[in-house]
Amino acid sequence: MRQLTVVTAALAAVLAASLAVPAAATAPARHGRAVPPGQVYFWPGPNQMGSGGAWAYTPPGYREADARLKRHAYSFDSHARVTVYAISHQGGGVCLYRAIRPDDYDNNWTAWATKFDGVSDTTMGCEPG
Repeated sequence: MRQLTVVTAALAAVLAASLAVPAAATAPARHGRAVPPGQVYFWPGPNQMGSGGAWAYTPPGYREADARLKRHAYSFDSHARVTVYAISHQGGGVCLYRAIRPDDYDNNWTAWATKFDGVSDTTMGCEPG
């Protein structure tokens, strides 16, 4: 009977070890894991945070930013398969673009945060800015 108890305990230990989640799988998600392939996320705050969460763009075409992100996009993360372009309308028919390449991200996008109006898969005839 004692031998059966020892064997049962050993099998239980082996089974528990094989079902345990590896430590790497329980670690916090690294950059970009939350952004689905093919999409670009923009946030109203730095460090991929902010009220209302992320706003998503999926190419192709142009898409105007939500009101809460228009001229207020302080971080982004791209998992688009192509380069996309942040667009800023300057008035008088003038516009600027900033290229966002696949796997590009910025957690403190202060250079463009207050310029961002939308995003496109083309430069839309805008000038680099």
